[in-house]
Amino acid sequence: MTDATQPIRVLLVEDSEVYRDSLVFLLGTRSDVDVVAAVGDGAAAVRASAEHQPDVVVLDYRLPDVDGAAVAAELPEPVVFLSASAGRDEYDAASSAGAALVRKDEGIDALLVAIRAAAGR
Repeated sequence: MTDATQPIRVLLVEDSEVYRDSLVFLLGTRSDVDVVAAVGDGAAAVRASAEHQPDVVVLDYRLPDVDGAAVAAELPEPVVFLSASAGRDEYDAASSAGAALVRKDEGIDALLVAIRAAAGR
């Protein structure tokens, strides 16, 4: 659980540069969220997690080098999965990881609710 007086430190892992940049911008408009790093693949996510020690990792389930479930297993932080097409594999992985799953078409408000919940807020 994070200190409720401080912004939630988020690591964003998304392979689409345009979508990643859009999320960084949108999340940056919220005073209770601070995107500390944004990366495009699983290997970079593990490195960025160790370097930045975020409170929550927002993790695209389908990455170019590995699926999100494998990355989540290597991270100590709570994870919120993102998926464009959430199927049985994604829901099962989220359930196994104790993580929320937000479909990309649900919008920024649904993502913020999941981030805040993962941070214990």
